[in-house]
Amino acid sequence: MGLSAKDSVHLKEALQIAVVKCSERCLYQSAKWAAELLDALPEQPDEKLGASTGPGNYVHPAFYPNPDPEEAALEARELNRYLLAKSFFDCKEFDRCAAVFLPESLLAGLLSAKASDITSPRGKGKAISTSASDQQSLPEISQKSLFLALYAKIISGEKRKDEDSEMIMGPHDLGTVTNKQLLVVSRFLDRWFAERKTDDGEQPTSYGFLEYLYGMVLVKEKNDSVALDYLMQSVHLFPWNWGCWLEITNLISRIEQLNKIAPHMPQNIMSFIFHANTAVNLYQQGQDLAASLSDLLDIFPTSSFLLTCKALLNYHSKDLLTAEQDFSNLLALHPHRLDSLDHYSNILYVLNLRPKLAFLAHLCSSIDKFRPESCVVVGNYYSLLSLHEKAVQYFRRALTLDRTCLSAWTLMGHEYVELKNTHAAIESYRRAVDVNRRDYRAWYGLGQTYEVLEMHAYALWYYKKAAGLRPWDGKMWQAVGSCLQKMGRDRDGIKALKRALLADSYYESTASSFGSGGPIDRTAQMDPEVLLQIANMYDRLDEEDEAKAYMELCVAQEDGGAAGADTAGLGDSVAIHHDSPGGPASDGEGGEKEGGHEGTGVTVATSKARMWLAKFAMRAEDYATANRLATELCQDGVEVEEAKALIREARAMMENLDGLG
Repeated sequence: MGLSAKDSVHLKEALQIAVVKCSERCLYQSAKWAAELLDALPEQPDEKLGASTGPGNYVHPAFYPNPDPEEAALEARELNRYLLAKSFFDCKEFDRCAAVFLPESLLAGLLSAKASDITSPRGKGKAISTSASDQQSLPEISQKSLFLALYAKIISGEKRKDEDSEMIMGPHDLGTVTNKQLLVVSRFLDRWFAERKTDDGEQPTSYGFLEYLYGMVLVKEKNDSVALDYLMQSVHLFPWNWGCWLEITNLISRIEQLNKIAPHMPQNIMSFIFHANTAVNLYQQGQDLAASLSDLLDIFPTSSFLLTCKALLNYHSKDLLTAEQDFSNLLALHPHRLDSLDHYSNILYVLNLRPKLAFLAHLCSSIDKFRPESCVVVGNYYSLLSLHEKAVQYFRRALTLDRTCLSAWTLMGHEYVELKNTHAAIESYRRAVDVNRRDYRAWYGLGQTYEVLEMHAYALWYYKKAAGLRPWDGKMWQAVGSCLQKMGRDRDGIKALKRALLADSYYESTASSFGSGGPIDRTAQMDPEVLLQIANMYDRLDEEDEAKAYMELCVAQEDGGAAGADTAGLGDSVAIHHDSPGGPASDGEGGEKEGGHEGTGVTVATSKARMWLAKFAMRAEDYATANRLATELCQDGVEVEEAKALIREARAMMENLDGLG
């Protein structure tokens, strides 16, 4: 995707306006996002000349007066009070900021009128409350000032909510403390929108920010469907508020929802960025998503946000080495940026790169030790050192700074599992799910914890939730299959484990979404543990032919594939999930597997399969095969004594047969 010089100028101007408009309303995260995107736009050759040769009285469009004369008059009249309120907000005096335009007496009167309207039982009382409500008129202030006052009210409520909350994971920390200002703001905006609506249902001119604020409040009140309507209105009125797009992303839990609302979005570059970011957050993979990010990176080559999306795409595709390289390049490009470095620390932890993780922890602490991301990185470092109590301490510190820090809740659950504190682990995972129901790691952690407690029905339910979020992750389906096996549901367990095999082959084929490769061989490399489990379940079902086929397939993995082995209808047995379309094959995880033909070598699983096949050959009176397999077991060094006994028995039977012959 390329932009013409004219389009590039328009995009630059729109982003500049977005930075100014969001900053005026103290939406600093949205302003920062737009400014970073603006900085990533390559400078046009003629821009320097244009800046120097322009007229002296040039005014940038971002500073034009409001085109609505009524709003412009209100903004001019209240400029002094607006500057005062904004300075209070910048100094974090949120109650003083709100009181400049919305005194407590006014809000209390509005709230009491609405409350009496709700609680009045019938007829007469209701008429009285309605008239009281009519008498309490809304203040006549501009939309910009109204947004600032109500937004300050919400931030004040969030601050007080954090102050009233108990210590993280303390005896009284139930997660039930709420923001008491939401009700005030919700009722105010409800009435504000109702009064502005004309008889024919039309709304006067609006700029999208109050719709965003009301949508944000409705999300916190769990009124998702109405919230989505207001947020959609907001992005149509002002598409450059990234905070609004993020609120919509948080409301989307499945790719079908994203595809359903996509046609109703404004058709511009922000919608394109939103679609790519949401798809990454929904753990999607494939060439289409990779191509979308590549097109966006052509426009914004150094965008830290888009480079992070690219790294997360590789991370979710299990291409950890490529993801690590992406984050490393991002850190070199933006060395003081802490956003998303908690994901980078997860990658370094899994890859066991302790020196790099130590460097990252030191870097984050030197930049800002009181950022949640810094605490998570340090916690991961201590976890890698097996200092689990200290890791918990840092994860709790991250949550003290931000109770919605998803990584900290989930990772703290992992640490409590290591410390054998299952009750605390379950609570941590539950709180992670409350923050984001799309976090498959928290669902999987709940399943693991309940499995440790031998509560398999609960574990199965949580594993299924995790598998639904990551339908192409073999680890999820393997957990489902193992749980079903323990519950005695072998037939269902076999289906789940076959699904795990297909899922693993999918990830091997799309491990590097930005690469390319040849055709997919779905049976070229499989997990011998999964194959052994399937074979054992078939054995318990007395289906020896199927069990034998999977045992042979398990042994075949030592040499790197299924060549010559019967796959027992693997591809036909499982209905492929369509949430994530398959893509062309690539280099596998970090280029370690080339087409899946390297082989696992001798493992405990393949040795057990070989032992089963040797015993099966004895039962089938194929003594030569039994002798060969048992001899191989002796060479493997696994179950040697039993293998020697089988050799003696097989040779004795062969000698008897020779004697009879």
